[in-house]
Amino acid sequence: MIDVFSWATPNGHKVHIMLEECGLPYRVHGIDIRAGDQFKPDFLSISPNNRIPAIIDSKGPDGKPMSLFESGAILIYLAGKAGRFLPASDRGKYEALEWVMWQMGGFGPMLGQAHHFMNYAPEKLEYAINRYANETRRLYGVLDKRLQGRDYVAGAGKGEYSIADIAIWPWSRSHKNHQIDFAEFPNVGRWFETIAARPAVQRGVQVLAAERERQGTTHSKEAWDKLFGAEQYKRR
Repeated sequence: MIDVFSWATPNGHKVHIMLEECGLPYRVHGIDIRAGDQFKPDFLSISPNNRIPAIIDSKGPDGKPMSLFESGAILIYLAGKAGRFLPASDRGKYEALEWVMWQMGGFGPMLGQAHHFMNYAPEKLEYAINRYANETRRLYGVLDKRLQGRDYVAGAGKGEYSIADIAIWPWSRSHKNHQIDFAEFPNVGRWFETIAARPAVQRGVQVLAAERERQGTTHSKEAWDKLFGAEQYKRR
């Protein structure tokens, strides 16, 4: 059994989708990041960077429990455990991994900054909005070019569905909030709809979604502090 400590965010959805795709047994534990669950000692013991998601696999590689944090590392681990969603060839495998790293290093963090300054920041800072909006558009252009003539991001020929797609796709769900129109990036739009139609993806994005939706879109002072304020920066 795999215990998943997560929330309904793009990084959380990566792991939810992967588990659904692999058919691995799991149970989910909601880590409400607006309530500060990410700072509790039990969670920090498996995710020292106080970020979701994290997992505990009761049957790790040596048969003993193993914990992992960082969504990209978890995807790679689950692909190895299930023997799925990494191309079999060395070339294809490393292509998938490089695009996972592209998402982890750019497509996630830069879109996250764009989302913050466009939608959450109490002051509309033109410099910050323009900086991250431009970088977001550049990254979508990189992805669109990669998907030209391809069904999926990695693999030979037209590619094969892999952890590269699973890593990238949840971040593209908020494209409208990032001022991205798929008409400008038609290859991304086609790829997005193909993956959105997968039953396991549809199930994965519903994990913890109702709990998050009940919170609404406004933040109390306490929630803001835990998400973006001083509570984030305490040494623990």
